[in-house]
Amino acid sequence: MSTQTLARQPATRRRAGAWVRTGAWGALALFLAAFAVFEAQKYGVPTTAAAVLFFLLPDAAARFAAGHRRVLALAHNAWLPTAVLVGYTVTPVVWPPLFTAGLGWLTRLAIARTVRRG
Repeated sequence: MSTQTLARQPATRRRAGAWVRTGAWGALALFLAAFAVFEAQKYGVPTTAAAVLFFLLPDAAARFAAGHRRVLALAHNAWLPTAVLVGYTVTPVVWPPLFTAGLGWLTRLAIARTVRRG
């Protein structure tokens, strides 16, 4: 969809699309958070620590890499944790902290996009 097409659409239609997008990110955030809690309870302390650390990763990147836009862009890119989750699912790797780290990271990004900070 081009910029000209968006400009021709009524403002209510654009706002409705934003609500749908925000609602979808919110639903994904709830699902991912519940799944991360389930996995952390199932596998114990290492998975809990990985989920919490990677949940805080985008904020830590914003704090410590303030001058480096590429690091911030990578930390706030939803494709990286998605690639971790998909890669863990389709490969023979069996290390649950890696999976919960991806869940925690993607949960944080979904929450940020739900409250429109990402």
